[in-house]
Amino acid sequence: MSGPVLNLLFLGDVVGKGGRRAVAAMVPRLKQKYNCQFAIVNAENCAAGAGMNLSCLREMPGVDVFTSGDHVWDRKEFPQEIEGIRNVLRPANMSRVQPGKGWDKFRNPAGGDVAVISLIGKVFMKESAYCPFETAEQILTQIPITVKCIVVDFHAEATSEKLAMAAFLDGKVTAVLGTHTHVQTADARILPGGTAAITDAGMVGGADSILGRNVEDVLRKFRTGMPAKLEVVETNIRCEGVVISYELNTGRAVSITPVSEMYDPEKEI
Repeated sequence: MSGPVLNLLFLGDVVGKGGRRAVAAMVPRLKQKYNCQFAIVNAENCAAGAGMNLSCLREMPGVDVFTSGDHVWDRKEFPQEIEGIRNVLRPANMSRVQPGKGWDKFRNPAGGDVAVISLIGKVFMKESAYCPFETAEQILTQIPITVKCIVVDFHAEATSEKLAMAAFLDGKVTAVLGTHTHVQTADARILPGGTAAITDAGMVGGADSILGRNVEDVLRKFRTGMPAKLEVVETNIRCEGVVISYELNTGRAVSITPVSEMYDPEKEI
């Protein structure tokens, strides 16, 4: 092991107001529990279950970096707002004319910098997006050599594409963390080159739901094939993600610990 080991927290897709409340309450607790000084959260569904905006992001003050995905522009006000928010990333492999940025480096209070990259998949998703593999390669050439910790949020549908990205970046980044499916997978591991990986980190959303949406609404849509409003479940929230432990001097991951805890609003009283 090379030098000090630091921990960072990563949480999967935040769904709705219940998810925002859970993040605001749970991030400080989880940071303390796992001795983390840095937190990354995918917030692309935090505004009423689809999209994000400045008002909603402000309700989650304990988060150091927000990542996103295919719903990043669902709120009409956000393209104007994102330019003024330094710690929010949109997928780097979207069109270069779109506002915002796809990666940046941030200071970790515990020591060193953390480069965070937001990418989106192409398989079953955004066929108009640029190649995420080529984009990742290009970004790595731009990150200063002094930045050892690099975390990639790969927002993708296909497990094969996520696994391929993890293998492609093994030894080049600290972690490749999948988001988008809202279901935490049981494959958290450290790859041979020292990169932590999980196919999907899960979500911060209703435990008694289907991907954060009302069960009956989703069943009705599946059974009838008709358009339907899928209400967001705002209660009984489960907070899911991972804790990455990595070497400060090398950025090499030494462990990845899945997190899955219920948010109890009674503790806020």
